[in-house]
Amino acid sequence: MSRAALLVLADGRFPAGGHAHSGGAEAAVRAGRITDAASLEAFCRGRLHTSGVVAACVAAAAALGADPGELDRAADARTPSPALRVAARRLGRQLTRAARSTWPSPELDALAASFPKGAHQPVVLGLTARAAGLGALDAAYCSLYEGVSGPATAVVRLLGLDPFDATGVLARLADEVDRAAADAVEVARRVVTDGVDALPARSAPLLEIGAEAHAAWAVRLFAS
Repeated sequence: MSRAALLVLADGRFPAGGHAHSGGAEAAVRAGRITDAASLEAFCRGRLHTSGVVAACVAAAAALGADPGELDRAADARTPSPALRVAARRLGRQLTRAARSTWPSPELDALAASFPKGAHQPVVLGLTARAAGLGALDAAYCSLYEGVSGPATAVVRLLGLDPFDATGVLARLADEVDRAAADAVEVARRVVTDGVDALPARSAPLLEIGAEAHAAWAVRLFAS
């Protein structure tokens, strides 16, 4: 297992397309739900413990070798918003391209062939972790960190929030990320033995509603 590979995969400069997505922050800013560091922290915490946990469990299960097709269908069922499903597959397609170039893998090749328009991003993330020689905990950490760092970075651009304040939000969430990652691996192990019904189905209705509204905007800074 390579710690350096984990750094590469988790780096925001890895060309997986995440920089173009705000994780729902753009819609939340327009709705007045994010106005400062405190409200950003509340938003990220909510995202972490709802859709973030689901994505981390999917990624960890994929890293453990659970069937990617079953995981993709489970992720689809747990994403009510069509706009978010489109975004997840777009991100998955971009990550597949980057991962296949960085860590060539028959599993990633097979996934690309099965999902030419892209599998859900957490599924691809888990298989990418496997290809990079990483484990389920690494995949869970990457997924959870992306889930909170994306909105934090976006709000710096959207509101002109001090980057130091945005980074402070991520630091204050660190213990919760640790616990969520460990829990995701436990769930992922059950998925391997019991099937995808073991995955959580936590919802974030405001994220779903915001995504649908955001998709209809004529002008937007981020894709989602």
